[in-house]
Amino acid sequence: MDDFLRLSAATARFTHGAPRAFAFGDGGRLLWFLRSTGPTDASDSLWVLDTATGAETRLADPRELCAEPGELPVAERRLRERIRLVAAGIGSYALSGDGRRAVFALYGRLYAVRADGSGPPEELPAAGPALDPRPDADGTRTAYVTADALYVTPGGRVSPDDGARWGVAEFAAAEELGRARGHWWSPDGVSLLAARVDESALPRRHFTDPAHPELPAEDFAYPEAGGPNAEVQLWVLGPAGERIRLDWDAQAYPYVSDASWESAGEILLTVQDRLQRTVLLLSADPATGRTRELSRTTHPQWVDPMVPGTPARLPDGRMLTAVDTPGGAARALALDGRPLTGDGVQVRAFAGVHDGLLLIEAGLRDPAEQQVLLLDPATGEHTPLADGPGVHAVQASAGTLLLTSADADGIRRTVRTPDGREFTPGDLSQPLPYRVVPVLERVTEHAVPTALVLPRGHVPGRRLPVLLDSYGGPGFQDVSAEPRRWQARQWWADQGFAVVTIDNRGTPYVSPAFTHAVYRGFCDVTLEDQAAALRALGARHPDLDLGRVGVRGWSYGGYLSAMAVLRRPDLFHAAAAGAAPTDFRHYDTAYTERYLGLPQDHPEVYERNCLIPDAPRLTRPLLLVTGLADDNVHPSHTLRLSQALTDAGHPHQLLALPGVTHMTPGGIREKVMALELEFFRRELA
Repeated sequence: MDDFLRLSAATARFTHGAPRAFAFGDGGRLLWFLRSTGPTDASDSLWVLDTATGAETRLADPRELCAEPGELPVAERRLRERIRLVAAGIGSYALSGDGRRAVFALYGRLYAVRADGSGPPEELPAAGPALDPRPDADGTRTAYVTADALYVTPGGRVSPDDGARWGVAEFAAAEELGRARGHWWSPDGVSLLAARVDESALPRRHFTDPAHPELPAEDFAYPEAGGPNAEVQLWVLGPAGERIRLDWDAQAYPYVSDASWESAGEILLTVQDRLQRTVLLLSADPATGRTRELSRTTHPQWVDPMVPGTPARLPDGRMLTAVDTPGGAARALALDGRPLTGDGVQVRAFAGVHDGLLLIEAGLRDPAEQQVLLLDPATGEHTPLADGPGVHAVQASAGTLLLTSADADGIRRTVRTPDGREFTPGDLSQPLPYRVVPVLERVTEHAVPTALVLPRGHVPGRRLPVLLDSYGGPGFQDVSAEPRRWQARQWWADQGFAVVTIDNRGTPYVSPAFTHAVYRGFCDVTLEDQAAALRALGARHPDLDLGRVGVRGWSYGGYLSAMAVLRRPDLFHAAAAGAAPTDFRHYDTAYTERYLGLPQDHPEVYERNCLIPDAPRLTRPLLLVTGLADDNVHPSHTLRLSQALTDAGHPHQLLALPGVTHMTPGGIREKVMALELEFFRRELA
């Protein structure tokens, strides 16, 4: 590997040493966060910043607590995969209701620490390797999961031994629905709301490490498209052993995408039907389990996920939710069902109430940018709090703000107190090696966002092979002003490529209508937009040599890459396809059925979006890459395509990575990039 790839691998793509996982406590006086000691230190410690003084204090150092950490428990490792957590050490923490005490799990051991620094972290007794600990209101008791059972310390097991998993999120919720937890304390710390997950009807998937044949295979429950889902119930577990089940029509609305205590006497939960066309916001009585409908959102294709921070009940009792504006031009906030924002504001998150106004993150001008706005709920008027080119974000508590701004010059974080003082949480990460200002353009009749990165020092008139580096799938935006995502693309450009990134229809943040265009047709819209946008950029930028086009990607981007050379060899001349879901009949329920429907109802849709039948058509060089420990896109997806190509007599390359998961941790991604570079230099020469 060259210097950039080594540096990227050693710094976890320039994230080690950067503060993350911020949370306010003690009425906004404390700002908790995680951070390692520097750019090559992978092990995060727990810190707190006192906004009264600006002083930072390290409260828990994982190396002092676990000198020999050993292996992560399997449940913890899989949870980290679901939430895409790559840091070592303290991966996450949870605060008590007053925000003065935190608990965390460290390699299965359970710890609690106070913000006042009155003593070192205290190890709490646990019945086994602890997962997802959560303290109660004052931090005197902690709930946690071990061996699929819910416990409280001090105390003991609080969930019944009935063969189900308690206190956890099932695969579909954690991977696709945005809910990674499965238990919640009531605000008074008396009762627990807990998920009961029955996965007995699900098929099991297996994988093994061929580099270590002495180890047994792992298996896990996986909800495959068209097959059974986990059965999810919600129960209130009382202090005297009483158990109350929340009552809603779980047959019609099997997905629980959100749950929270609104008060000691009310629980809010969001449930969805299987195809996610109807979403209900319910109010539940924890004493009886009875629910009543607060709002109902429907869409003929699918209802987009709720805007983060919603649903939320405002101090005056009114309910804040998310809706699409008429025609699907924008995602809007709605107050008791009445839209507050119009087509010109693409709302992305609700961050709370500040000075009597609603604090939101939204896009105003270009989908690559994000602003922080103050929205007047009475008039719908908004004023910028953090504006300008770049991506701006905010967290708030009791008048104290944490503002984050990211642009070509880097990432800056500012804590702003109600009395006007400002602090900057220390950032110990590696400075970004490149200042990248991609050329951002909207092309084709669909105004598709695109980005172009050229080699530094490029001389106009020099023709360049093109490298298409796109994701292209629902749920992720590639073309963004966030600077870290352009570092690797600048490296690729400096190897002699014009690097093009395209957010085709189906990707988020342009408009709901733009996103919904992939309904019942991943392949058609994705490939059509990528091809049309690439040709439009070639017409605008004559240095792009469209006679030499490579395409690379991972996950859905791997699907796009393989599909490009299989179905459009006239435009795409070589592809490196990583972790590609080659047959969506074998991908998970919540994601796949949202967009393609049920395979038994629409077999032709699944057949059209499957790449296996295209194997006999391969005429271009294709490099397939898969991690053999990938529990998201199982390696069988890549291996089935490889087998079909072999059966058809078409040479191709296969790179199978033992022990590697979907996240490609530990510098694996950079090692794969070095091999891809050799591949593209050879095939596009």
